[in-house]
Amino acid sequence: MISFDDFLKVDIRVGTVLRAEAFPEARKPAFKLWIDFGPEIGERKSSAQITVRHRLEDLPGRQVFAVVNFPPRQVGPFMSEVLVLGAHDAENHVVLLGPDFPVPNGSRML
Repeated sequence: MISFDDFLKVDIRVGTVLRAEAFPEARKPAFKLWIDFGPEIGERKSSAQITVRHRLEDLPGRQVFAVVNFPPRQVGPFMSEVLVLGAHDAENHVVLLGPDFPVPNGSRML
């Protein structure tokens, strides 16, 4: 078990996907995402393996949860700066997590 203080160290914020592109260079099927986390954090990039349940054209404008304080990770030729959060469905495909109603970009998950 971790303590509540440990949990609070993970900075999970809401952002809006600005742009999404195919990522053919990735080893596993993925999309490149550019996400706006508001004025405090700004725009960050992420590589997300969400190609089965999500379509590129549906992602811009969608709000998502992401961990914004992990170190950046090189994914092939792309630097992923945040970890977008999702859950596996019954068929083991990733489904993005996001708020049910619009919230300001950069809002912290409570």
